[in-house]
Amino acid sequence: MKLFVTSLLAAVLVLPAMSSFAAGEAAAEHGKSEAAAPVAAKVTKPDLVKGEASFNAVCLSCHGTDGNSATPANPKLAQQHPEYLVKQLQEFKAGKRKNAIMQGFASALSDDDMKNIAYWATSKKAKPGFAKDKELATLGERIYRGGVQDRQIAACAGCHSPTGAGIPSQYPRLAGQHGDYIATQLTSFRDGIRKNSLQMTQVAAKLNDREIRALADYIAGLR
Repeated sequence: MKLFVTSLLAAVLVLPAMSSFAAGEAAAEHGKSEAAAPVAAKVTKPDLVKGEASFNAVCLSCHGTDGNSATPANPKLAQQHPEYLVKQLQEFKAGKRKNAIMQGFASALSDDDMKNIAYWATSKKAKPGFAKDKELATLGERIYRGGVQDRQIAACAGCHSPTGAGIPSQYPRLAGQHGDYIATQLTSFRDGIRKNSLQMTQVAAKLNDREIRALADYIAGLR
């Protein structure tokens, strides 16, 4: 009986020591898991006041006071998806999209500048455009909505939507864009001058000059 009591006391004395050791192990493991947890990246919100100031200082002369360019060779930026605008500015800056004037402007912008400008331009309403040639616009509508099946030309509406609104963060808005600008970009994709979209290069490669003019005219009047 005496031996049993002695053994029991020894067990009771050892248990707290074991528990403290186990608690220390658990705490160490918890510390490791906390240290290993990824730190969430800080996301800054766009500053529209700074965006307007930067736009007026850098973009206004070519793209209009509210992002609605009055020059057919320069694109309207109003109501464009901000993700698309940021991507283009980054690629101008990196030289992935070639344009000496735009590269010069974009090179002076930080990522925050680009975001601020893009979101400010997006907040402005795009002014509608119009088609100039009814026959061309009719051909352009057929291609835009249905593609050209026998030449495996995909319908533009599949990516840019039937109304030309595009899909945010994936495909740009086209509705009401200047026809001259659209024609220049499609030709540049087709001829390998603009190379920052493999998908557009593949589509444009199958278009002839008349089809490009037709699409550009239809898109200009699309609403």
